Amino acid sequence: MRKEDCFYLGKIAKKFSFKGEVLIYLDTDEPELYENMESVFVEYNKNLVPFFIENSSFHKNDFLRVKFEDVDNEAEADAILNHEIYLPVSMLPKLEGNKFYFHEVIGFEIEDKRLGIFGKIVSINDSSAQPLFEVINGNVEILVPMIDQFLVKIDRENKKVIMDLPEGLVEMYL
Repeated sequence: MRKEDCFYLGKIAKKFSFKGEVLIYLDTDEPELYENMESVFVEYNKNLVPFFIENSSFHKNDFLRVKFEDVDNEAEADAILNHEIYLPVSMLPKLEGNKFYFHEVIGFEIEDKRLGIFGKIVSINDSSAQPLFEVINGNVEILVPMIDQFLVKIDRENKKVIMDLPEGLVEMYL
């Protein structure tokens, strides 16, 4: 499985028992969707390795307590500690309306109600407090804040993100 075909679900955060159980921090708004998984991919030496789950249960809201097959003691649990967990993109629930996954809008055109189409979304920068659409217009990179009040519509059919941006926000780049 290639990392490009997967989404980040969380990280193996702690050991839980001497029998190899671990706690996975789930980086999701809906952890209950992931309680009964059969397997996950663990990033190990820059490769995604499938790990099969014997059993799992919730532990203090954000953590999933997991017993993997073939991880039977503390040393084996130590070997996967702090490794990232991934699932295939096909396992993401479908979103509708103006809700979207970041990877879903890459390549969409971005349109302002006042200015019209002003570029194409090439990536999303979520390393700052406010996620930003990184938009390319010719040779110019435009950073557009992903603020719900600015978002008018996600037009999946025409591959467009339609926004109502404050005057001057885009113009300062052009």
